[in-house]
Amino acid sequence: MDKPLRIGILHYSCPPVVGGVEELLKQHALNLVRLGHHVSILAGMGENFSEALAIRIEPVLGSKYPQVQKAHSEAGKGNYRSLKRLTGRILGILRSWAEDLDVIMAHNVLQMPFNLPFTLALRRFAASNGVPVVSWAHDSPYFQEVVPEYLEEFPWNVLRRPHPSINYVTISESRRDLFISHEPKLHWEVIPNGIDPVTFFYLDPRSVRLAEELDLFNRDLVIVQPSRITPRKNLELSIHIVRGIKLLGYNVLFILTGAYDPHEARAVSYYRRLRYWINELNLKDNIAILAEYRFKDKTKLVPDRIFIRDMYMMADLLLMTSKDEGFGLPLLEAGMIKLPIACSDIPPFKEIGEEVCFFRPTDPPLFTAGRIVEYLARTNTHKMFRKVMRQYVLDTVCKKALVPYLYRVVEEHEKMKSMGMQKEKGFRGVQN
Repeated sequence: MDKPLRIGILHYSCPPVVGGVEELLKQHALNLVRLGHHVSILAGMGENFSEALAIRIEPVLGSKYPQVQKAHSEAGKGNYRSLKRLTGRILGILRSWAEDLDVIMAHNVLQMPFNLPFTLALRRFAASNGVPVVSWAHDSPYFQEVVPEYLEEFPWNVLRRPHPSINYVTISESRRDLFISHEPKLHWEVIPNGIDPVTFFYLDPRSVRLAEELDLFNRDLVIVQPSRITPRKNLELSIHIVRGIKLLGYNVLFILTGAYDPHEARAVSYYRRLRYWINELNLKDNIAILAEYRFKDKTKLVPDRIFIRDMYMMADLLLMTSKDEGFGLPLLEAGMIKLPIACSDIPPFKEIGEEVCFFRPTDPPLFTAGRIVEYLARTNTHKMFRKVMRQYVLDTVCKKALVPYLYRVVEEHEKMKSMGMQKEKGFRGVQN
């Protein structure tokens, strides 16, 4: 296994400063730490928002630093002395900060005109061939219909020019097309932004752990049933419906959250019958009964209300197969978070449910499975939710795209150094 990376992240600001890039920076950093890497942040504004990270604030890197704004103004009049002085000062900061790093990710610094000395210093740093630099580009002022004239002039036009010692990443194919239209020969890696369900949903650590062990985020379909394990809940029908969905080609996960009374002989017998069907139908990888679940370290999971809420938040569908109920509280809970519902057509459910997938408990399970899949295909929120969970969960983006890419960048950099080769260093001074 590859050793953990020491990753530096750069931007004009970091949390608690509010902004889209600042939030992504935070989520990148925390996710990379969760994956076992070491992360250091260098920014011009912000605070030490997490003890898990090494955070350094240098005001000269900010977008509103008075001396930087003065240098911008003087450069517009042809006086570059302040620009050169600040570039040298920031270069010194970068060199001291990066001494123990393997790779640097710079968010927008090399594209945006908010701190030109910072841009120039980073380009000079990249040319030194010390630590590989990844330019993470969210935007560019050159995408505007009318580009301000000063951006086409020296020294600002450096923002348009790629640097041969820098690796370039952007966040979508459409952004990549725009950047390539400016420089067709430059390679742009596309790594999408992502969302972190852990922080977005405020997930309990146990929920996160269970999701990882059951590979929940990569499933095609996640179904939850918060029912106690008793015969009137008709759980054997749920098992056969899950089998039908699996036979239709879906990587399905069914989570049964309820418990059973181990001291009641009838409940124990019913539970054993359910286990028989799960094994007989080869569904051990598709059904998780939380009443018996133990984590990989053998500790027992004890579900509570917070945990059940988390299962709702991460699921695609609430399934209720009861033969008899007095009410139907899970339908209300699912309705509160817009979770699609499939349930038996018993009177209490029909009284509560609206725009849900009703089925008769006596219908063949494969027929009901097909109806559920068809119902979800018509539910626009489900399709978008599953696409987000499959492609844009930040943990998945980091594991499958970001981290492998950073390892490739580091390996290529080390290979170039070991061969005694250097990339073109670019211009010196304000022209670099």
